[in-house]
Amino acid sequence: MIWSQTITQLLEIQYPVIQAPMFGVSTPEMVAAATKAGCLGSLALADLSAGQSRELIRKTKLLTDQPFAVNIFVHSIPEITDSLKVQYAKSKKFIEELAKEQGIEVELSSLEDLKVNGYHEQLKVIIEEGCRILSFTFGNLDEESIQKLKENNIILIGTCNSVEEALILEKSGIDMICVQGIEAGGHRGTFETDHIPQIGGLSLLSQVYDKVKIPLIYAGGIYNANTLKAANDLGAQGFQVGSMLLAAHESALQPFEKEELQKVKESDIILTRSFSGRYARGIRNKFMDVLDKTECILPYPYQNKLTDELRKVAKSMKNPDFVNIWVGQSIQEYSELSVTDILNKFIYECENI
Repeated sequence: MIWSQTITQLLEIQYPVIQAPMFGVSTPEMVAAATKAGCLGSLALADLSAGQSRELIRKTKLLTDQPFAVNIFVHSIPEITDSLKVQYAKSKKFIEELAKEQGIEVELSSLEDLKVNGYHEQLKVIIEEGCRILSFTFGNLDEESIQKLKENNIILIGTCNSVEEALILEKSGIDMICVQGIEAGGHRGTFETDHIPQIGGLSLLSQVYDKVKIPLIYAGGIYNANTLKAANDLGAQGFQVGSMLLAAHESALQPFEKEELQKVKESDIILTRSFSGRYARGIRNKFMDVLDKTECILPYPYQNKLTDELRKVAKSMKNPDFVNIWVGQSIQEYSELSVTDILNKFIYECENI
């Protein structure tokens, strides 16, 4: 297989393979290891504060002198209304009682104590730190931010889950689009908060390719040379991989979480809103089974913030029923080698297909 040069030249990388951001899994060490393989590493900043974002960017720059992307959430933040206050209190009580029934004593944050961050302060840090590539998800950047980022020569990569979203991104001047298939692990990148487009990834990729002119990166279900070739044949010029790196040496997942990956079956991988309020694909567990049947799921990011302490405590107890282990539909070996070694092997297979 011969790689397209469009994305490699734009991003100044050797191969058009991108390590997925995967907030909570990826680390500065993972990013650096991906760049060592000639790929694009992605530093997940999600909705962290400006200070936390700066710290991670600087740590990554100490580990690699190669280009890497920073990735942020560009979600809207729902207004705190009386109705939301009532729902929050109800959800907090229900989840605390559910955890207690399972032997987890935890006091979740009150609504008044939550710190919810927008993305504009992060953009200031990204510009000041000289980042060259910014990818984002959950929506589109506002017009003023796009202009400011382009004035600073930052390449912009948006995420779409539908043709309509792809057209919006292209029209606003975004440089590349990551077409995320429904097969992909983790959160859906869709602009919508309470539902997801029900379209398979390769079908979506083909349709987006027919409608837009800017370079496309495909994410979702890529786990070997044949799946990458399928995306390549349908018009993708870049290829984002995440699940194949979940158990890697540089992953932030703990050993008990990596063990869950090794046991996973096809029927275990589901879409859920239980942990964050937005749809995400991961390994089914007790918390998902219970919460997804209730009205105790708050809009993002409030559900995500509410369950944060529960996940931390459950992780410390090595309890897989109350942590989110995001993973895509393509079950694979989940190698524990270095990201560099995993990607080198993957690229070799792709080049010799």
